[in-house]
Amino acid sequence: MAEDFFDFGFTAVDEDELQSVQDAQKAVGDVEVEARSAQEKLDRLYNAITPLLNNLKKNPEKDYILWPDRLSKVEQFETHLQGIYKS
Repeated sequence: MAEDFFDFGFTAVDEDELQSVQDAQKAVGDVEVEARSAQEKLDRLYNAITPLLNNLKKNPEKDYILWPDRLSKVEQFETHLQGIYKS
Protein backbone atom coordinates (compact mmCIF):
# COMPACT_ATOMS: atom_id res chain seq x y z
CA MET A 1 0.00 0.00 0.00
CA ALA A 2 3.09 2.30 0.38
CA GLU A 3 3.21 2.82 -3.38
CA ASP A 4 -0.23 4.48 -3.22
CA PHE A 5 1.12 7.20 -0.90
CA PHE A 6 1.80 10.57 -2.57
CA ASP A 7 2.89 13.52 -0.40
CA PHE A 8 2.86 16.23 -3.14
CA GLY A 9 6.54 17.07 -2.45
CA PHE A 10 6.17 19.64 0.32
CA THR A 11 6.79 19.72 4.06
CA ALA A 12 5.18 22.02 6.61
CA VAL A 13 7.62 24.29 8.47
CA ASP A 14 7.27 26.94 11.14
CA GLU A 15 8.22 30.58 10.65
CA ASP A 16 11.71 30.21 12.22
CA GLU A 17 12.59 27.29 9.93
CA LEU A 18 11.36 29.23 6.90
CA GLN A 19 13.44 32.27 7.86
CA SER A 20 16.53 30.08 8.34
CA VAL A 21 16.10 28.57 4.89
CA GLN A 22 15.57 31.98 3.31
CA ASP A 23 18.67 33.37 5.07
CA ALA A 24 20.74 30.41 3.91
CA GLN A 25 19.52 30.82 0.33
CA LYS A 26 20.40 34.52 0.39
CA ALA A 27 23.88 33.75 1.75
CA VAL A 28 24.42 31.18 -0.99
CA GLY A 29 23.29 33.71 -3.59
CA ASP A 30 25.71 36.32 -2.23
CA VAL A 31 28.61 33.85 -2.29
CA GLU A 32 27.74 32.84 -5.86
CA VAL A 33 27.87 36.49 -6.96
CA GLU A 34 31.25 36.98 -5.26
CA ALA A 35 32.62 33.77 -6.79
CA ARG A 36 31.43 34.78 -10.26
CA SER A 37 33.02 38.21 -9.86
CA ALA A 38 36.32 36.69 -8.73
CA GLN A 39 36.28 34.23 -11.65
CA GLU A 40 35.65 37.05 -14.13
CA LYS A 41 38.56 39.02 -12.65
CA LEU A 42 40.85 35.98 -12.88
CA ASP A 43 39.78 35.40 -16.49
CA ARG A 44 40.54 39.03 -17.35
CA LEU A 45 43.98 38.82 -15.70
CA TYR A 46 44.76 35.56 -17.51
CA ASN A 47 43.65 37.03 -20.84
CA ALA A 48 45.81 40.12 -20.25
CA ILE A 49 48.96 38.16 -19.35
CA THR A 50 48.75 35.38 -21.96
CA PRO A 51 49.62 37.57 -24.99
CA LEU A 52 52.72 38.88 -23.20
CA LEU A 53 53.92 35.35 -22.47
CA ASN A 54 53.18 34.22 -26.02
CA ASN A 55 55.18 37.11 -27.44
CA LEU A 56 58.09 36.38 -25.11
CA LYS A 57 58.12 32.76 -26.28
CA LYS A 58 58.35 33.69 -29.98
CA ASN A 59 61.64 32.92 -31.70
CA PRO A 60 63.38 31.22 -28.75
CA GLU A 61 66.46 30.64 -30.93
CA LYS A 62 67.21 34.37 -30.86
CA ASP A 63 69.33 35.55 -27.94
CA TYR A 64 67.85 39.04 -27.66
CA ILE A 65 64.44 40.67 -27.70
CA LEU A 66 64.07 44.05 -29.40
CA TRP A 67 61.66 46.01 -27.21
CA PRO A 68 61.68 49.73 -27.99
CA ASP A 69 60.11 52.02 -25.38
CA ARG A 70 60.02 49.07 -22.96
CA LEU A 71 59.62 51.09 -19.75
CA SER A 72 56.57 52.93 -21.06
CA LYS A 73 54.96 49.70 -22.33
CA VAL A 74 55.62 47.87 -19.06
CA GLU A 75 54.16 50.75 -17.04
CA GLN A 76 51.05 50.77 -19.26
CA PHE A 77 50.65 47.03 -18.77
CA GLU A 78 51.16 47.40 -15.02
CA THR A 79 48.42 50.07 -14.93
CA HIS A 80 46.15 47.75 -16.93
CA LEU A 81 46.74 44.87 -14.49
CA GLN A 82 46.14 47.13 -11.49
CA GLY A 83 42.86 48.27 -13.02
CA ILE A 84 41.72 44.66 -13.35
CA TYR A 85 42.95 43.76 -9.86
CA LYS A 86 41.19 46.69 -8.19
CA SER A 87 37.91 46.37 -10.12
